[in-house]
Amino acid sequence: MPAPVASADEPLMRAYAAGDASAFETLYDRHQLRLWRYLLRSVGDAATADELAQDVWLRVAREAPRYTPSAAAPGRPPARFTTWLFTLAHHRVVDHLRRQRPTLSLDEPLHDELTLADTLAAPSGFGPLRQIETRQQAVQLLAALDALPPEQRTAFLLQAEGEMSVAEIASTTGVGLETARSRLRYARAALRRKLEHLA
Repeated sequence: MPAPVASADEPLMRAYAAGDASAFETLYDRHQLRLWRYLLRSVGDAATADELAQDVWLRVAREAPRYTPSAAAPGRPPARFTTWLFTLAHHRVVDHLRRQRPTLSLDEPLHDELTLADTLAAPSGFGPLRQIETRQQAVQLLAALDALPPEQRTAFLLQAEGEMSVAEIASTTGVGLETARSRLRYARAALRRKLEHLA
């Protein structure tokens, strides 16, 4: 996967830091659904995902004056805004999971009769998530994701929802590049085995 490149998000963060509130609204509109799905799939509870998302966006607002796309590693281009955003989200998830690990039925209503399985209907751009066509397939994918070891699930979701490279996942989760690559490989292999009948 190519190294991250700057996107239109970084100028928006600078504009927001300079006082342009509409820039924050644009960033929020652009990324709030993917961020919420990542949080929901990580913690399994809509109210908690809402709370964590609010915390993350408040942190984005608070850190805006100090935000600078940091170098991912020496000799690499600056990290993207989404990498920073999903890293903030990952740290909030880790903090939450240290305190407790709630469980949620795939069919339990989250908001206005929306269920966890229904959240997969929103477009997502990675592998098996692209292939989900029915609610039953969504339920099967969520069950397969839930069955992954936590480290593999995290790596998969950071790539699927955060569109992170392997290097960004390694940096975010505090592991070596080969460990991150292995976690993704094992997660994909496990999901492929469990979901091969959906193809």
